[in-house]
Amino acid sequence: MSITASSIKELREQTGAGMMDCKKALTEAGGDSDKALDVLRQRGLAMASKKASRTASEGLVTSYIHMGGKLGVLVEINCETDFVAKTDDYQELTRDIAMHIAAANPAYVRRDEISDEIIAKEKEIYASQVENKPPQVVEKIVEGKLEKFFSETCLEDQVFVKDPDGKKKVKDLIVEKIAKIGENIVIKRFARFQLGENIG
Repeated sequence: MSITASSIKELREQTGAGMMDCKKALTEAGGDSDKALDVLRQRGLAMASKKASRTASEGLVTSYIHMGGKLGVLVEINCETDFVAKTDDYQELTRDIAMHIAAANPAYVRRDEISDEIIAKEKEIYASQVENKPPQVVEKIVEGKLEKFFSETCLEDQVFVKDPDGKKKVKDLIVEKIAKIGENIVIKRFARFQLGENIG
């Protein structure tokens, strides 16, 4: 199958990857745009894992105010250089994540922030909900419920609210931006305020 300029352009618009990267991915995938998308995603993951060890000390603190001032979010997202922090791509990412936090109300940024005590307590609760099953079955059910707990409470594990397919997680969004921007990006911390919360 021939690789056309329009298929390269389409893949570039879909992923934000460079023209040559899109052409290589399409060639590798034999012209299949879905497979080429997977090739680019895998490269993005590889690039992101290489960059994960690099220090991200620049970035932005972004705010998002919703419901006429009744709900607000502050989020700090770090990158490696002030130059990248000023780009439209980066600023759009920080706004999207702030808006996601407002909508999805996570409790943690990532799962390694959750204490062993909380995880042990959750496991205990899930195990008590499963009776008269073999231990290996109980273990599988508990692990499944724990994954669901992470996907509901951890920002990086939540499905990104603006993803039309309902599959892309916030951490996938970060990986895509790392691959596109070429710098490490880290969600450092956030605070979500809702008017009237914790009163009473």
